[in-house]
Amino acid sequence: MKAIETKQELLQGIDSPAVLPEHWRIRQLANICMPRGIVRGPFGGTLKKDTFVTSGFKVYEQQNAIYKSFELGSYFVDQSKYAEMHRFSVSPGDFIISCSGTIGRIFQIPPDAPQGVINQALLKLTTNDEVVYDRYFYILFEWDEFQVRIIDSTQGGAIKNLVGMDVFRTITVALPPLSEQRAIAEVLSDVDGLINALEALISKKRAIKQATMQQLLTGKTRLPGFSRTWEKTKISDLLAYKRPDSYIVQSAEYTEHGDVPVLTANKAFILGYTDEISGICHNLPVIVFDDFTTDSKYATFPFKVKSSAIKLLYPKHERVSLKYVFERMQLIDFPLGNHKRYYISEYQNLELHAPDYDEQHAIVSVFSDMDAEISALEQRRDKTLSIKQGMMQQLLTGRVRLVKQTIPPDR
Repeated sequence: MKAIETKQELLQGIDSPAVLPEHWRIRQLANICMPRGIVRGPFGGTLKKDTFVTSGFKVYEQQNAIYKSFELGSYFVDQSKYAEMHRFSVSPGDFIISCSGTIGRIFQIPPDAPQGVINQALLKLTTNDEVVYDRYFYILFEWDEFQVRIIDSTQGGAIKNLVGMDVFRTITVALPPLSEQRAIAEVLSDVDGLINALEALISKKRAIKQATMQQLLTGKTRLPGFSRTWEKTKISDLLAYKRPDSYIVQSAEYTEHGDVPVLTANKAFILGYTDEISGICHNLPVIVFDDFTTDSKYATFPFKVKSSAIKLLYPKHERVSLKYVFERMQLIDFPLGNHKRYYISEYQNLELHAPDYDEQHAIVSVFSDMDAEISALEQRRDKTLSIKQGMMQQLLTGRVRLVKQTIPPDR
């Protein structure tokens, strides 16, 4: 099919420049894939429970694309079913893409992956390596500006889906010659290598901190200069609680940015922001405690809370380090039962051994140093991610070239 090169067609592409760089072409996804190289997963009824066997040909699922691993999953089909579903089979080099829920995640099947078929929640792409370099395509597909174009935002609601196949096949991309694709992919892959190395180092530092917490917060390891016996005490002897009634947000219409965050104690922590100017908690720092889940967060900035299901915890007296008690609480494995409030009836009565204030303070100082090191690495990672986004914006649109513009097209 003829490359799409009119200005009107060009402007339908991904933030493409008004004039294409020399030797670049605009192509539809269907034309950078092999014939019949775009295959949506089978209808849900094709793979049923009675279809699966204990071993055989792997059934690839969304989690394989989302977590970029072929090892996840435990569903298999036999030789007969595999042959029946040959159209949905995957081979090394194929791309699989998640199509509902967490959509648009992409994974390339590696050479050592088992033979198998995709299920109904996946899309398979087999690209033409004479047109597009696979690593370049992978990077292009994960680009934020491309991801926006494959999401169906016309249906409304929180659940998004991949655009229909008729639309998907005609999505256009700007492609440089293969040699330039390889050069771009190499540069961006080097940046990914740095980001991955930073992620691995951050994970390692977090693991070291967790191991250190287990030792120092339980007294198994003591810091130099401290030998006094730890005393058995209740959480209620260390912390006083306060109801959050004065700080509950009036409207659940949160914004993405603002001066006053709305907090919860679960994983989300900051639910959003509010423009309300009254009823803001300024008594800081404080432990924000979820009375139903026993999750807790350490807050050092003014805030409002979502609901009365929160307890605000403060030091019982001046010889208590709030940060120490918070860190110690993270080691408590509290058994949850019926949906009820726990702090007053059970949680505050939990017993633990605690050192005196001076040792509490010294232990917290160790953790603060570790947190500062982790935070510095996270900032470096985030800066590198930001740099990568800027590089993608320049390289994937041809605004910056990595090879001489006079090279002839190699396809």
